[in-house]
Amino acid sequence: MIPQSLIDAMIDWRHLIHANPETAFEEVATAKLVASVLRENGLEVAEAIGKTGVVGTLRRGQGPSLGLRADMDALPLAEKNEFAHCSRTPGKMHGCGHDGHTTMLLGAAVALAQDKNWQGTLHFIFQPAEEFGGGARKMIEDGLFERFPCDKVFAMHNWPSAPLGQFLINHGPMMASSDNFEISIQGKGAHAAMPETGVDVLVCASQILLALQTIASRRLSPRETAVVSATQLHGGGDAYNVLPDNAFIRGTVRCFSKATQSRIQQLMIELAEGIARANGASATVTYDAAYAATVNAAAEADLAIAAARAVSGEAMVITNADPAMGSEDFSFFLERVPGAYIWMGTNEGQPVAPLHNPRYDFNDKALGVGASYWVELVRHITKA
Repeated sequence: MIPQSLIDAMIDWRHLIHANPETAFEEVATAKLVASVLRENGLEVAEAIGKTGVVGTLRRGQGPSLGLRADMDALPLAEKNEFAHCSRTPGKMHGCGHDGHTTMLLGAAVALAQDKNWQGTLHFIFQPAEEFGGGARKMIEDGLFERFPCDKVFAMHNWPSAPLGQFLINHGPMMASSDNFEISIQGKGAHAAMPETGVDVLVCASQILLALQTIASRRLSPRETAVVSATQLHGGGDAYNVLPDNAFIRGTVRCFSKATQSRIQQLMIELAEGIARANGASATVTYDAAYAATVNAAAEADLAIAAARAVSGEAMVITNADPAMGSEDFSFFLERVPGAYIWMGTNEGQPVAPLHNPRYDFNDKALGVGASYWVELVRHITKA
């Protein structure tokens, strides 16, 4: 479906992007490349949306308005690969495949600019800062859907553990919400040999940390999937004989519904404040509901399934994929416009590095598959 000449160009684009990774809201060179290719192929181009985001638009007659999204940002991670296109920027790399995502959507835009088998309006959304910074939310705040109205929105992510060409999706939650919390405990410092003269915040913090583990296991219904993980516990300085007067716990919460998010926050506040009070201390909970869960709309998931089957065949499309506890800020788009998020396998049967690993690299053989999915999705929905 995608001509080899275009696939060859896509490989060159991806290698260039991979070699020059840019993290959140720094995607200047990547955005410039995207905008240049879009303009060369006759698309209307808008830049600096959500700071470094780009939107390319194709219009052909009457029909639905579709948003197709790819993320552009890299990770603050030092690459350990040694191939020719490895990162030239110390401490940064494309360890999640966003170089591939950008390239596949860019290739699809080029292909669809020459394709006559569709009608409507296509908005190719190249988003910054998916990993950190909430680039999707920034684009929305910058008027994305007012300037580029969409009836439906779609996104795709590579999945290195799945076979090359396999697609995975379901009709509900695909990725979890991502919340961050900090619990600050204030007590009374004392000499470690005379703990009775103070209020030991480390003992109190330890009790709170253990109690947090009962939220998912005892306070929520077993039918609700949730993870509450404390990842940091800090208190005191370098002295062996001083009980500190303050400590804090930090961590993350993952779940699949706003109701569960709210319930976990409420329980965390109750536990922290209650345990602190019982110890003669005080606790303050700061809770940041950073990313919502990524939840597919059923009708749009069916459209994505049909397109994936057209590319890879029915046997290669998993329609009841288990959701992942990782998060994705495409969720902000889905809160505004119905749509669907799909995973695409890239594994050729050999052991490969997982996402966010310093030895990860997107499989170039998946570029044509992903671009073909985008083309088929547009054709299937618009049916010129």
